[in-house]
Formats: sequence, structure tokens, C-alpha cells
Amino acid sequence: MTRLARRSIPSFLPPPPPAATGTTGTTATAESPPADSSYNTTTPRRLSLSYLAHDRTSPTMASSSTATPLLYACIAHNTTVLTEHTASASSNASSLVSLVLPKLSHSSSAHKTIDQSKFFIHVVTKSPSDFANSNDTARSAGGLTFLVIAERDLGQRIPFGFLRNLEKQFLAAFAPEDTDFAHLPPYGCASFNGQLKRLMVEQGATQAGQADALRTAQREIEGVREIMTENIERVLERGEHMAVLVDKTGRLGDNARDFRVRSRTLKRRMWWKNVKLMVLLCLVVIFLIYLFVGFGCGLPAWGRCLRH
Repeated sequence: MTRLARRSIPSFLPPPPPAATGTTGTTATAESPPADSSYNTTTPRRLSLSYLAHDRTSPTMASSSTATPLLYACIAHNTTVLTEHTASASSNASSLVSLVLPKLSHSSSAHKTIDQSKFFIHVVTKSPSDFANSNDTARSAGGLTFLVIAERDLGQRIPFGFLRNLEKQFLAAFAPEDTDFAHLPPYGCASFNGQLKRLMVEQGATQAGQADALRTAQREIEGVREIMTENIERVLERGEHMAVLVDKTGRLGDNARDFRVRSRTLKRRMWWKNVKLMVLLCLVVIFLIYLFVGFGCGLPAWGRCLRH
């Protein structure tokens, strides 16, 4: 279109008028047309070049505005926004941040998706336990929130892959060991805005960026799957150990009942044995008394004692 417009300019413009002596000015269109039979008097004298200029510059302007389904992204510490970028100001997605941040908890790290009427709000929250092995300054990173507002059609894997890459780049730029996020003012990490914008465009508007975000999300899913598989194996092993313990407990219970029965039987046997011994002892004592008395009285007729 631009080439055609440029080629058609000479056919529409009138030939240059003769130079006027002693005058200065550029209003050539105010001069009357030359007396030439080949000149078409119906041709307009003025031609607005604004359309041509607009047509020449419009492809460049369109290519500079790249639409991305990632509408808004920010990084905050508790309720303090440290850095943010809005890709679509007309969506008013940034107005939702002040409503979402106060409701988030940092007692444990979590991945959340909040369903709004027109958007999905994807959130990754960090907790102090994620930085338990670091110094006190690094523990302040436990209050960080990585948030992105995206169109509903984009799904969840690409936004969470974007948040994972955003977390890596942000913590690489602002090391938790050297940055006290709790004492940073609002927009204290505004120098990260350009990198945040570039990452949103790369992973939201380009196929390669979306593929990279999908790979990141897939790796994270695989890591979670491995952890869950390991936990399930531990639970199964624990279940086997529990079954062994239950079996041993059952055997111990049976042995305890047998021991009670045997102890009662043994107690009764010992009691009867003691009774027999006491009876036998009594009989022996009575017999000895009989003998002693009988020797004194004269056995076997007890004549001495009976005479008296």
C-alpha cells in the first residue's frame, strides 16, 4: 500500500509553478495552474499526506504492541507490592490485587488458583519454612507472593510455569540472603519491572515461551509426582510394618491369656499342695505326741496312766 501511494503521488500533484521573484514562501498551491492543455483542471490542487504517513507507520506500531494472555503480574511481600507489570490496562485486572493479597496466608507454601468472573488468578506463596536453613534475613522471603492474572482460556500449566520461572529469576536478582524483603518500601524492587515485562511477553505471547512454561510446569508436576510416589511407598511400608506389629500384638495378647490361665492353674495346684503338706504335718505332729505320751504311760495298754 505504501509503495502504491508513493508511486501515485506525482500523478496527483500539480507541476511546480514558476518561481516568483522577490517573494518568499512555500504556498505553491495558492498559485493558479499553468496554461497547459495537458493539465487536468479537475485534479485537486491539495493532497493530504497524513493518510500516507499513517499508512507508512501503522505496520510498525502494530508490531510493537504484542498481546499476551498474561494480563497482570506482580511480586509482593505480604500486602506490599514490590514489582508489577500490567500488560492490558483495559482489563482492570490490577484492581483485584488489593482484594486478594490480604486473604493469603504464608503459614505454609501453596499453589492456588482463584476463579474470578473473567480471569483466573494464579498464586504461589512462600513460607518461612522454605528458608529454614538460611539466615534471619533470608527467612523474610517466606512472606513473598508471586501472582499472575491470566485469561481463563490459558489454563493453569502455563501460568504456573511462568510463576516458577519468575520466582527463579527474581530470587537470582534479589538474593534472599542479602535482601530483607520485610523492610522494603512499596515498589522497592521496581528495577525488576523490565525483566518482568519481558518474561510476560516471552512466556505469554510466544510459542517458544509457552512451551518453556509448559516444560517448567511439567518438571514441577513430575517432582510433585515423585514426592507423592515416595510418600505412598513409605505409607505402604509403614502399613506393612503396622500389619507386622498388629500380628505381634495379637500373638502377645494370646500369650498373655495363656499365661493368665496357666498362672491360675499353677496357683491352684500350689494351694492344694500346701494344704496336703499342712495336713501331713499335722498328722506327723499328732503321731509324735502320741508316741511321747505312750512311752510315758506305757504302750500299748497305757497302764500307768490308767491306774492313776
